[in-house]
Amino acid sequence: MDKKKITERVTALVTPIVEAAGLELVDVEYVRERDWFLRVFIDKEGGIDIDDCSAVSNALAKKLDEEDFIREKYYLEVSSPGIDRPLKKDKDLVSHYGTRVDLAFFAPYEGKKQMTAVLQSHDQDNLVLTDEKNKELTIARKLIASVRPHIDF
Repeated sequence: MDKKKITERVTALVTPIVEAAGLELVDVEYVRERDWFLRVFIDKEGGIDIDDCSAVSNALAKKLDEEDFIREKYYLEVSSPGIDRPLKKDKDLVSHYGTRVDLAFFAPYEGKKQMTAVLQSHDQDNLVLTDEKNKELTIARKLIASVRPHIDF
């Protein structure tokens, strides 16, 4: 089974668990680093704690053991997405309108692999942003590898 099908199936399994706990499912990823990792990112208003992660992890592990559709050995991780979580869903983008975001590109865009700009709006195909010179940019989403909230240190 390929990675996309695994993440779709895990998403279907974990969604009712997360919703029953009053949490939000932010993302599911199945990635190979040195080993395989199945990562589930959850959140809620005010943030999550270790008990939230543990409850979801235990319930999901039980479901995964019952269904047993992942052939590789993997590590299950359930955690918060963190303050710099990627903005993937429409509602994530909408909640960051008017704020600075960091964009990473698959290939250089106007000579840059990364850019910080103010997110103005978006649609299915494009993001509309304002750069540091107050110039409005419309960038195709297919060119963007990731969008994250900008964090000033």
